[in-house]
Amino acid sequence: MRYAEWCIAAPTLEADIAAAAMGLDDIGHSRVLYGSLRELGVADVADEAGSYANVPYLDRPWAEWTAFVAANGVLDSAFTLMIEALAGGNVEVLRSRLKKMLQEERYHAMHGRSWMRESRAAADAEQARRDAIVWIGPEGGDVDDLHHKGILSLGVRDIRRRLDEQVGAAPASPPIDWKAWDPVRRRISPGGIDELTLGMLQGLAEKRYMPAGA
Repeated sequence: MRYAEWCIAAPTLEADIAAAAMGLDDIGHSRVLYGSLRELGVADVADEAGSYANVPYLDRPWAEWTAFVAANGVLDSAFTLMIEALAGGNVEVLRSRLKKMLQEERYHAMHGRSWMRESRAAADAEQARRDAIVWIGPEGGDVDDLHHKGILSLGVRDIRRRLDEQVGAAPASPPIDWKAWDPVRRRISPGGIDELTLGMLQGLAEKRYMPAGA
């Protein structure tokens, strides 16, 4: 959704097209992941703002192009590392379905790193990285537990290390208060997506233009 908001607002026509294409890719990836979860017996969550487990970086529309750049260069890299860890684990439905997704994400990473070199996105990149680290979770938490069970091929330290290798080690920043971490929503701060975005995700805006009785 956030990528789609920039598909006609990026600095160049090529960036517009790339934003639209990557947004479509990620919609497809979401459908594959949710379909896999249902096959594994994971129940759907309630379709309301407080139930979305998005990182705070995605709570509101991005006001600047540098925010898009940081999301694509940093957040997307963290999400891809988790997908890679799932694809390398011992759950067959995930091993078989996520390989094509990883191939597509390589192009996203190339695009993100290219713009990161050209844009002044350091502040946005630091916020995106911090949100990504919180989303991955603390050492000794559920990610490490899944790693020990073989469901994930990487643990928290490995994912953080590889993220730093891909996007560059972060400068010193305030420590994360893991006592406030919500393991369900995977964040330490309250909040959630805005009502306008929620309405678009639920298709409420489109329903206003549907013929009566449809």
